[in-house]
Amino acid sequence: MCTAINFTSKDHYFGRNLDLEYTYEESVTVTPKNYPFRFRIMGEMNHHYAMIGMAYVVDKYPLYYDATNEKGVSIAGLRFAGNAHYPAVAEGKDNVSPFEFIPWVLSQCSNLQEVKKLLDRVNLVNIPFSEQLPLTPLHWMISCEEESLVVESMADGLHVYDNPVGVMTNNPPFPVQLWNLENTKMIPADLESPSRFVRAAHVLKNSVCGASEEESVGQFFHILTAVEQQRGCNRMESGLYEITAYSSCCNADRGIYYYVTYGNRQITAVDMRKENLESDTLILYPLVKSEQIFIQNNQKNA
Repeated sequence: MCTAINFTSKDHYFGRNLDLEYTYEESVTVTPKNYPFRFRIMGEMNHHYAMIGMAYVVDKYPLYYDATNEKGVSIAGLRFAGNAHYPAVAEGKDNVSPFEFIPWVLSQCSNLQEVKKLLDRVNLVNIPFSEQLPLTPLHWMISCEEESLVVESMADGLHVYDNPVGVMTNNPPFPVQLWNLENTKMIPADLESPSRFVRAAHVLKNSVCGASEEESVGQFFHILTAVEQQRGCNRMESGLYEITAYSSCCNADRGIYYYVTYGNRQITAVDMRKENLESDTLILYPLVKSEQIFIQNNQKNA
């Protein structure tokens, strides 16, 4: 289960909670402009917009969970089990696997108008990354400045919805989530997806924040805290507990990716624009997962 939000103060911010009972070796990953993306059906793209986000890199390919490109377009994929459907290759369409969808969009779109035009041609096909990494049932939230879209590939086709609240969780499909938001009489407290959607939308709508970067980033993480999962509250069939493995907040205007992990509450940042964005090689920063505690009187008796 996961939650994504879109937030604007002086700048535009986008991020999410990743809620899982396990993690891969994710890293903050910068994809420079000349890294060659090799798409399964759509060929090779050797030059594109640079992007930064959280990815599991396999065979030098960034499997992004969420990312933002240099133009300020952001996207996150969230679990959509039981509703996601990926069809076969279709003639006359841009046939893209779901694991390619984030780089496909961010490589070539500088605003939501371009995203919408691109989506008119997209067919999200049933092609896994490998036998060891089958496709995950996902839907996606795409944002640029104060506007957001939700993309859901279902048995009856690809649906693209305007997202007026800037929030997305998991099931049910997005129109039902909006209906729940309008008809819920009180703020629910459980961890189910519809409850998190209502709670996140309420907190985001009523958020009051200063314009500085520190205030904005701090407030963003406070909003996500309202829907985070603590170990022990959600026991899975495997016997493991689902937790908020990481929370992210990207300043989409400046290309700065902030994150905290379950084991490290100190905010860590990677600035995309401090990297060589003309390179053709991925840049990876492993997550800081152990607690970083500042002892304020550490030097008192030294």
